[in-house]
Amino acid sequence: MKPGFLRTAAIFVAFVFGALIPQAENGAWLIRWLIMGMLFLVFLQTKLSRKALHPSHGALLAINVAMGFVGWGLGWVVGGREVALAGFFCGITPTATATPVIVSFLRGKVDYVVAAFLLTNVVIAALLPALMPLMLGKTAPTAFIAVLGSVALVVFGPMALAWLVRKIYAGAASWPKRMSNVSFGAWVLTLFLITARVSAFLRAQSELPQQLLIEIGGLSLALCVANFALGRIVGGKEFAREASQSLGQKNTTFTIYLALTYANPLVALGPTCYVLWHNLWNSWQLHQQARLESLSQDSAAP
Repeated sequence: MKPGFLRTAAIFVAFVFGALIPQAENGAWLIRWLIMGMLFLVFLQTKLSRKALHPSHGALLAINVAMGFVGWGLGWVVGGREVALAGFFCGITPTATATPVIVSFLRGKVDYVVAAFLLTNVVIAALLPALMPLMLGKTAPTAFIAVLGSVALVVFGPMALAWLVRKIYAGAASWPKRMSNVSFGAWVLTLFLITARVSAFLRAQSELPQQLLIEIGGLSLALCVANFALGRIVGGKEFAREASQSLGQKNTTFTIYLALTYANPLVALGPTCYVLWHNLWNSWQLHQQARLESLSQDSAAP
């Protein structure tokens, strides 16, 4: 059985079991630490150099931030405050930790995606403490400090630790490759816990109108399609696939954690749905890439 199929199946199982076992929400406190562990491994092997930066990275960052406000605005038009917040968290989410891995499978330029990951995650993490209190209607200084503390711990903490470990032991840069299965397992467990928490919330709020859930799911799908399409346009012929992945594949575990902590599970349903949409697209792309490589090998055979 191919590894790609096994990973796709693992993601599907995480969603299914999370929905069927809402009691697992008791382990949701692990989400923060799982995210930090995955980011630590990513930062161990990534260094942002000037050579990797391209003018299109600036456009990707600007669109990434703008999509947060686009999602918020569309959400208000479609369904009101909760849908707007779900749209904001979908749109503002930076590039996913797994994007360089997916691009490597697609035979793309990994350096471009690594630069996009670091740029969007660092800048957006720095902006969120100011943006989130405004979106949530909590403009008091205490709200800014609370979000700043969470963002600093979850993103900048692993970054600083990875830098320190690399300085002490240069061989640590090879750890992520050797621990790729561990990192993927942590991601699957995170998806399971997130889905369980959302499932528990929805079961407790059975009076929520189905229309509201459809609005959040539909908005997250529209934002996902827009992100992948805009990224392909921004990347041009040289970086179409890389830019599309950088803007479309998002670090949803990070914003889901923030939504669960500072809003509610209903708002977190936005980026949770986005996880499904971008992984469905990734699965299709990986399937197509495998098919093309198989056809190429067959034609090259004597």
